Amino acid sequence: MTHSFAVCEKFQKALLPSVYGVEFLVALAGNLFALRLLVVRERRNWHTGVVLACNLAISDLLYVLTLPLLIVYYALDKHWVFGNAVCRLERFLFTCNLYVSIFFIMAISVNRCVALRFPFFTRSSVQPGHAKAAGVLIWVLVGVISCPVLHFASVCPSEHNITTLCVSFCGQRLGDESRHFAYRMFLAVFGCLVPFLVTFSSYCVVILVVWKNASITTLEKRKVALLVLLVLVLYAISFVPYHVFQLYHLYMKIHNPNSSVCWVYDSYQVSKGLATLNMCIHPVLYMALFDSMRVACCGKSPEDDHNRGVRRKERAAA
Repeated sequence: MTHSFAVCEKFQKALLPSVYGVEFLVALAGNLFALRLLVVRERRNWHTGVVLACNLAISDLLYVLTLPLLIVYYALDKHWVFGNAVCRLERFLFTCNLYVSIFFIMAISVNRCVALRFPFFTRSSVQPGHAKAAGVLIWVLVGVISCPVLHFASVCPSEHNITTLCVSFCGQRLGDESRHFAYRMFLAVFGCLVPFLVTFSSYCVVILVVWKNASITTLEKRKVALLVLLVLVLYAISFVPYHVFQLYHLYMKIHNPNSSVCWVYDSYQVSKGLATLNMCIHPVLYMALFDSMRVACCGKSPEDDHNRGVRRKERAAA
């Protein structure tokens, strides 16, 4: 059973090709630049934060390479010409990228929290190997929870069989709609809400530790503030709207199948563009995490030279 949203699709077809085009260029350039700096500039200081950030950049690059497929799809008036297997793969990679991003941002926040709250334990016990193990666990976990997408996603004929759509759910079998909605609800709770609560709690601890510690420099406090702000922005404009409008859109399709509420559909399309925007924001996130990236992008600040001089005196005294 297919649902008619043809009356609402003009906005979608006008919006998404240009949005995906800009995001493709910005995300590709930004993440390639970030990955190069992380590998080259941070290789002598290959700590847990670098390992987690590299995984995040690799995830972005894997998905950003599929955006040209969507650009062509919407440019052809929502006609998918790449086959059913590629359609399912694109939807699977989108889901993986979204939740890999959320879980690695959570891991970075927990890593930051532990490093500031328990500095001696972190220096003596937390090694890059632990971050690599956490990275493997995140990839496997996200891969497992994303597998149902390969079942639900498929090509689907349009209302008048004029074009072939690539959709997250075609709904040709009775009962699949409820299962698909339940699966999306699970992803929203386990894949977005739970990581958000962990991330938010971690940064609350980080803020308390940083602002109470008189030995932490103003520059370090600014970096922490930027990091927290960027994560809040990611959730506020990228992660939360996508899940809210997706669930509401699916709910309306199930309970009001014969009505096309365009503002719901249009809001969902905007949220899809914002969901992929996270790939463009991540390189800015790395600037808040690593001095080498901030210096490469923005140049040195006077406080950088002061902090370097202090560290040299400390090493000389030791």
